[in-house]
Amino acid sequence: MTQLRAAAEPTRLRLLALCARHPLCVTDLCAVLGQSQPRLSRHLKLLTDAGLLERVPEGSNAYFQMPAGADLARLVLARLPEEDQRLAADRRAAARLAAERAREASEAFRRHGMDWDEMRALGLPAAGIEQALLAALPAWLGALLDIGTGTGRLLELVAPRAERVLGVDMSRDMLALARARLAERGLADRAAVRQADMYRLPFADASFDAVALQMVLHYAEDPPAALAEAARVLKPGGVLLVADLAPHGEATLLQKHAHRWPGFDDAQLAGWLGAAGCALAAATAVEGPLAVRIWPARRQPAQVATPAA
Repeated sequence: MTQLRAAAEPTRLRLLALCARHPLCVTDLCAVLGQSQPRLSRHLKLLTDAGLLERVPEGSNAYFQMPAGADLARLVLARLPEEDQRLAADRRAAARLAAERAREASEAFRRHGMDWDEMRALGLPAAGIEQALLAALPAWLGALLDIGTGTGRLLELVAPRAERVLGVDMSRDMLALARARLAERGLADRAAVRQADMYRLPFADASFDAVALQMVLHYAEDPPAALAEAARVLKPGGVLLVADLAPHGEATLLQKHAHRWPGFDDAQLAGWLGAAGCALAAATAVEGPLAVRIWPARRQPAQVATPAA
């Protein structure tokens, strides 16, 4: 009854309908609904307290989205007329706003001389790498975490074969681009992104069936620590998937693209993954101007000490 009472108000129904499509912050919701922040904040608190929405912090801001278990909210929204003029106007306004946010983020990257699509910047065979990544994942997944998700391309690819996919990144501009991509593809019901540090992931142990780090590790100051944290949130038997550069002699990449490491070899990854409680399987090579390797590993069950006889 608490959830029904929380949803039984026109403005709160509009908020539910918007946040069910893709996450939005209070500023965005104010712009779409044309209402004041204090008023909408009160409505959002009622909805989150009732479990119809969840609040995901991101720096000094927060995004509101529909949680995975909000079945009642989805049932209510399914009964709303799709042709309702107010709801349709809200959807159009939110789509324009998302497109504007994505444009601003993309322009911000260009102004600072950065190319957010690193595979394109390095001339790497993106299609071949994506195909190898998908081949290394199970045919069906419960939950996948993409660490350093960037523009959310891997989330888009994996979403059709998973119950839910989540990407984390430290860059707000990247997250804006990823949100726009996922909203554009209609994937908000099973795909989301949030700001997080790969060394301190805001998730409980054993939360995901698969964890991916694609073209991330060569930026890490401490790769073993990043892999250990990725393994921590992975379920026993789950897949930890690393895609990165093989060893190379291109010293300019460390300066021009701020790479911390000139690629990795199988022995390095095997040692780091083993220390994190994961067993490395056979790596896959993807040839290109720079060689890329895909390292799949399985999280091993925790060892239970047996008492001495």
